[in-house]
Amino acid sequence: MSRLPGLDLLRAIAIIWVMCFHSFLVGGIGPAFEWLSRFGWAGVDIFFVLSGFLIGTQVLRQLQRSAAFSVRDFYARRAWRILPPFAVVLALYAFFPTLREAPGLQPWWQFATFTMNLLIDYDRNQAFSHAWSLCVEEHFYLVFPLLAWWLTRRASASRFLGACATAVILGIALRGATWLHYAAIDPPRNWFIEELYYPTWMRLDGLLMGVMLATLRVYRPQIWTRLQLRSNAFLLGGVVVCCLAFWLFRDRTGLLANTLGWPLLSFGFGLLVFAGADRRSLIGRWRAPGVGWIATISYSLYLSHKIAFHVVHAVVAPSMQGSDVLLFLTYSLAALLLGAALHYLVERPFLRWRDQRVNASKSDPKPVTV
Repeated sequence: MSRLPGLDLLRAIAIIWVMCFHSFLVGGIGPAFEWLSRFGWAGVDIFFVLSGFLIGTQVLRQLQRSAAFSVRDFYARRAWRILPPFAVVLALYAFFPTLREAPGLQPWWQFATFTMNLLIDYDRNQAFSHAWSLCVEEHFYLVFPLLAWWLTRRASASRFLGACATAVILGIALRGATWLHYAAIDPPRNWFIEELYYPTWMRLDGLLMGVMLATLRVYRPQIWTRLQLRSNAFLLGGVVVCCLAFWLFRDRTGLLANTLGWPLLSFGFGLLVFAGADRRSLIGRWRAPGVGWIATISYSLYLSHKIAFHVVHAVVAPSMQGSDVLLFLTYSLAALLLGAALHYLVERPFLRWRDQRVNASKSDPKPVTV
């Protein structure tokens, strides 16, 4: 799939939004912009919808073209994409405690096995805690190709829609029951993060929304094309739905937000992704300067930005008190520089090496199987 400006814009908005939210680690970005940083956690949910859509499209197209699908090759491609920069940042956190934004760190093996989001003691170990979303994504990468292969063997629109509706309803019920249980006993720990916000099975709405879009695009291309003639209407609808969801999330840890809020927010972001996938839409027809570059380095930025914030806060900020604008620019520049360094020195070389291996394997064809 070629790069789409609309999706690059959404990816860039997502990473900038997340970094604004995490600015609370260094005192925030000021009361004038609190409205912007308050909901910055939702940037992760944009990433989830984008991942479900892009990975779903990739896998489903391969399954559509050939009954034989190499799960091993899929895993290998994702591993070379995800693991090298992640391993570098994990090593920085593990071996250089002075770089951590918080003193405590979960055991390294929980990060290495992508189980940190299920086992975290959040009150004690908040360093590199944003890796929870990578755990969710890795679990998706692990399960989705196998599930998609199984479902496409018995393709049925009614069965697929039924499965999606069941997943949404079960998610609402599970989060609601979990919230009611822990709100009643109120244990002396951050149960909202540990039991509701981080676990993979609680955060499937965005990925599911993306997969539903991918399924429509691959298996109902005529309907997809016809609907995209109204992409701007879907864009407006997405904005309205997201505003309604944020109204529910005005109490982020409340029952209503953590039952109906997540599927509603994912639906809104899904409408935005649908519009962004159309080059004729308002967000898909133009390339804003710098947006494509930020989208390209967004993964490395996500991994490393807390380290950059902490270093500036500890080393530079004490000598810049009273210069809020200059300090904000310093934090931003440091995050961009570290993210770019990780991308160009680690992420991109491994991607090139992966692509070279893929091209070499194509010159020596062999059968692929599930």
